[in-house]
Amino acid sequence: MLSGVWRSIAVWAASTVTMLVLAEFLPDFRLESASGDSITGVALTAAAGAGVFGLLSALVWPLLVRLLLLVPALVLGLLVFFLNGSLLLIALRLNPSGRGEAAPETAMVVAAAMSAVASATGAALAVRDDDAYRRRLYRLADRRRGRDEGQAGPATPGAVFIQLDGVGHDVLRAAVDKGLMPTVASWLDSHDGGGPTHRLTPWRTDWSSQTGASQLGILHGSNHDVPAFRWYEKDRREVMVCNRPTSAAELQRRAVERTDDGGLLTVDGASRGNLFSGGADQLALVLSVSARRGKENRSRAGYFAYFRDPANAVRTAMSFVAEVGREIGQSTRARLARQRPRVGRGGLYPLVRAFATVVERDVVVAAVIGDMLAGRDAVYADLVAYDEVAHHSGPHSRDAQKVLQKLDRSLALLAQVAEHAPRPYRIVVLSDHGQSPGETFQTRYGLSLGNLVRAGSGLPVPRRVERTHSGAEARAAVRAALRRPVEEEGEKHRPARRRSEPIVLASGNLGLISFPDVPHRMGKEEIDRRHPALLSTLANHPGIGFVLVRSEEHGGVVLGANGAQVPADRLMDGTGPLAGFGPGAADAVRRTHSFPHTADIMVNSWYDPAAGEVLAFEEQIGSHGGLGGAQGRPFLLSPVTLSAPAEDGAELVGAERIHQVFRRWLRECDGPQVPLTAHETVTDVTTEAGDERAA
Repeated sequence: MLSGVWRSIAVWAASTVTMLVLAEFLPDFRLESASGDSITGVALTAAAGAGVFGLLSALVWPLLVRLLLLVPALVLGLLVFFLNGSLLLIALRLNPSGRGEAAPETAMVVAAAMSAVASATGAALAVRDDDAYRRRLYRLADRRRGRDEGQAGPATPGAVFIQLDGVGHDVLRAAVDKGLMPTVASWLDSHDGGGPTHRLTPWRTDWSSQTGASQLGILHGSNHDVPAFRWYEKDRREVMVCNRPTSAAELQRRAVERTDDGGLLTVDGASRGNLFSGGADQLALVLSVSARRGKENRSRAGYFAYFRDPANAVRTAMSFVAEVGREIGQSTRARLARQRPRVGRGGLYPLVRAFATVVERDVVVAAVIGDMLAGRDAVYADLVAYDEVAHHSGPHSRDAQKVLQKLDRSLALLAQVAEHAPRPYRIVVLSDHGQSPGETFQTRYGLSLGNLVRAGSGLPVPRRVERTHSGAEARAAVRAALRRPVEEEGEKHRPARRRSEPIVLASGNLGLISFPDVPHRMGKEEIDRRHPALLSTLANHPGIGFVLVRSEEHGGVVLGANGAQVPADRLMDGTGPLAGFGPGAADAVRRTHSFPHTADIMVNSWYDPAAGEVLAFEEQIGSHGGLGGAQGRPFLLSPVTLSAPAEDGAELVGAERIHQVFRRWLRECDGPQVPLTAHETVTDVTTEAGDERAA
């Protein structure tokens, strides 16, 4: 108690000195009357102002942050400066001397500086006080659970799963080799004669190589009927989008219904920054529950837990503004250097990037710190910074590499906090997918996949599309198939009938085409009767790798260039239309074909195995969502104290398999920590643990 009082006095003194220094250098900020005051009077004015500001920050700021929960996240960073400056102006008005005065814009600068100094001073004084450090971090994430100070936690270890969104296995390995991620490197290298503490294992995604499918499978054990990031469901007449709150909630409901299990985190778990809850009762920034309102929904409470400390709010807001400036500078430099490939990075994107790389990271890391110090059994958190930057800058760009450095520092912080936790923790780092580089389909061919589909269906397209080589070929194919001009004179500008308008959606380099007026999944024969040139236009286009459609004759068929047509049940890796797409492609295609909501036509873009490049159907130069390259090869970095994720030589395939591995590891953490003997295998342990669970 006494040490806390002295720390408060020290913080007050540091804030007073900061106010005096700023008053000396800022022309619109003064602490004395117009006629002047003694040095003692000015100091007392500064001390009173700093004290009132500190009290307002402690008492009023949390109430303001509660109101900020209703504000869009992108606006939050800008409001922090305004509200903090407003508190300082109020403090100066309440100053007993009545001599303080500041211009509104100057007040924001002074308040930001004082909050930063107060935070740094408090942290520096508490660094040697483990109890104070632990109390501060408990408050930071609002996760105190009523334990008495100093009470020992469980003897068994807990598990923390940190998802580095979009970081491929090869990208991580290259970053470690370049010295960009020293924390990860230290885990993989031998030290103190004890060998590495972690093992690095690649795994393979499903055809839909994106966060929605991967994270749903990892957290809930099933990603059945998730064919892409976005798709059209005919029975519900709705476009599903994995990062839309209503869609995420529905997907989670379906997974729970299918598995009859709440998820990976149902026992004393916490879900942070994820699309899905995993069954956790502690939630922060979880999309699948963000659309609900009520006392049970604590998803956005993660903001309050972090930003109720004004020092955190100011520090994150300053970093937010700096990141916006950094993105504007980097995109301007890329544009002036005429870098290729390149996509537009204007509009709201700088704000979106700053939110992903600063706000989301700070809030999620703080929440995980609180979970560890509270001794929770299992925590799963997603850090999306790399994925967001790599989409627009490229997965191997300098911009993306700098993000990896910051993510490594976050891992280092979590490793340090684990030393203060009331129980040991196993920190598992993983990615949900990688990213494949390449220019966009639109850039290379001058038209989008949607316009190519329209041209191949005989529907009107813009004149600029008609002038492209792909557009002209598609129109010619339609004319040849119909044996007449596509647009008779007088019909050229007639609107197409609503029933004939296809819905074309993109998920990275995976395209989905649906005909909403047909209630069932159309077959190849039916599509050929309706649009006789469409499938051949798509299959023979140089920017498309292969096409999957249902077939009345074969059940399912994959189409490729030059008339290639292989029934789905006869597909083989490395041959026919799937040549070059790597191992597991045939099984992935067959599995997706079995989904109830697979689109009428599934289109995977061209892939260059030599360069590892794909063509995104979205405006992204680093993309994922389909087959081809690094996007389907994420990583799993696990402690060697846990059993190996797979037997020697076996490959981890699919997000549902990763869920099974994580289940096994949680059971290992919960039970006796007995090393495997030479004759025991991973399968033995899994089977035994499963029997225990059933019992």
